[in-house]
Amino acid sequence: MGRQDLELGDSAAQLRRFEERLIADADALERMLEMGVFETGIRRIGLEQEFFLIDEHGRPAPRAMELLEDLGGDGSIYQTELARFNVEVAVPPQEFKGDCFSRVEQELRRHMGIIRRAAHRHGVNVLAIGILPTLGWEHLTLDYMTPKPRYRALNDRVMAMRGGQLRIHIRGTDILHASHDNVLLESFNTSFQLHMQVAPDEFARMYNAMQLATALSVAASGNSPLLLGHRLWEETRVALFRQSVDTRTDHHLRRGSRPRVFFGDDWVKGSILELVRDDVSRFRVVLPIDDDEPMPGKVLDEGGIPKLSSLALHNGTIYRWNRPCYGVANGVPHLRIENRPMPAGPTAVDSIANAALLFGLTLGLVEEYGDVSEKLAFHDCKANFYNAASNGLRAALHWLDGRTHAADELILLTLPLAAKGLSAAGVDEADINRLLDLIGERVSTGKTGSRWMLDGFNRLRAVVPQDEALQSLVQGYLQRQLTGRPVHTWDPSQMPDRDRRRAAYLKVAQIMSKDLITVHEEDTVTLAEAMMRWEGIRHIPVENGDGELVGMFTLGDVVQALRKRAGDDEGLRIGEIMHKSPRTVAPDTPTLEAIRIMRDDNLSALPVVEGKKLEGILTDSDFLVVAARLLE
Repeated sequence: MGRQDLELGDSAAQLRRFEERLIADADALERMLEMGVFETGIRRIGLEQEFFLIDEHGRPAPRAMELLEDLGGDGSIYQTELARFNVEVAVPPQEFKGDCFSRVEQELRRHMGIIRRAAHRHGVNVLAIGILPTLGWEHLTLDYMTPKPRYRALNDRVMAMRGGQLRIHIRGTDILHASHDNVLLESFNTSFQLHMQVAPDEFARMYNAMQLATALSVAASGNSPLLLGHRLWEETRVALFRQSVDTRTDHHLRRGSRPRVFFGDDWVKGSILELVRDDVSRFRVVLPIDDDEPMPGKVLDEGGIPKLSSLALHNGTIYRWNRPCYGVANGVPHLRIENRPMPAGPTAVDSIANAALLFGLTLGLVEEYGDVSEKLAFHDCKANFYNAASNGLRAALHWLDGRTHAADELILLTLPLAAKGLSAAGVDEADINRLLDLIGERVSTGKTGSRWMLDGFNRLRAVVPQDEALQSLVQGYLQRQLTGRPVHTWDPSQMPDRDRRRAAYLKVAQIMSKDLITVHEEDTVTLAEAMMRWEGIRHIPVENGDGELVGMFTLGDVVQALRKRAGDDEGLRIGEIMHKSPRTVAPDTPTLEAIRIMRDDNLSALPVVEGKKLEGILTDSDFLVVAARLLE
């Protein structure tokens, strides 16, 4: 998906040409494996770090294109992502030995500094976090999509294949249930992607071991607990990404077809070809582009090494959490495993420690057990992954000893195994001890990034409105990230900065009441009067079965109803006396404009609608709360 020169066509002929190239690439890969042309005897590691760009209030800042232009447009190092508030840095690979982790950490810090200085020149900041808590539905319009053909092509194809809106349903402490009409929800995830080069003859063992090790790494590294104001999974990215690019129709869902984001359905038994052939067979082509590269078989016949561009492009639209990769460096082909579930942040040293745990466990498992597929059922490995993403260090994980362990206990139990794997690879003992000790301290204290955010959000939300709590949380997170200290040493988040508090109240959506009591036209006035008396409210929105606002019912209407009842009209319906065309505003209406409307029209309540759908209500009491907060 790194290619920028996509010209998407819709012709059946173009699709057939691409499919033929895809099969030719897969066949060429098989020939290359048989020929033994892949690099062996050396192992390298690399990483890609994604970031959010944020403004002074901790909200997303769509300035990626300007920032990258400032950085010289070096696509090999600094890259765009799906949304204009994301950027990515690809740290060059290092040989997996000696002080490789220190070198990679130093490079990551250096590039983070370069990006941050460039961002400051454009009035924004850079944040490494799995999901930015201040993201809202307003950031999901296509205006925020990076203006590159590949991203628009991906969106158009995914939505056409889906045949309707994408549905999101994630259950945690809260429940998020929504639908959306583009793939920008994918951009709400930022990750720390790890690459490990492997030899062809060890691919199956290493891939299976990384599948098993991934659950422990995810449990230890959670940093994405908040999405659109909802407290969901410890690593919500896993659930969100799966659903945000789901091309399956309802029919495919009923049939049990795979999503394009998935963990896998079985252990690898032979080679990388199993995964390649499976992905070509099971997933429709998303981006059928023409390629002028010579046919791969001909390149091999002439003694060259093919790029396998069509296979790489198709592979880039299938999101295995551990993705098999083919690459060519200095004319020599190699195989890699790309690990994708780890979140960005909280700090560089936290991320490198997560990498040490994953790589160390992967190598340690192979050293200790050979092929782990002989020791554990795959469905238990798969369950481990989703349990870890959902529950973090409190997850229940199945292990090779036949027992089920708490994730925190199992990670501490297997740290010596990770150390053994790193030591066997020739990694310096100082790096091993430094990084795995950090993991041990984080796990022992239970202080992951997710825990820090959830504890802070719950504490702040008890005393301030949601938007102010989220804004304060992000600002506190940034301040602590800039210190470079690992997350388990962070002090709790503090109350909001008074000087920046105003930003939490600029739009109606930030202060409106969303927990609504509503009635329908056919309901009785008796019911509405009782609800208003019990809840101490003066206004009730009237909606239909589709959630559309059709009127407002007020205390004044109750008085009118009582007068009518004097005439023995006992069955009075709300629809008979409600206000049928109430004044409304949209969620993105400036707060000052809403105040003016309520003052000029002498209103004490103002329904908030998106299209015709009722989203919330704004009352004069809400403004008193805002005034009190700003004057404190």
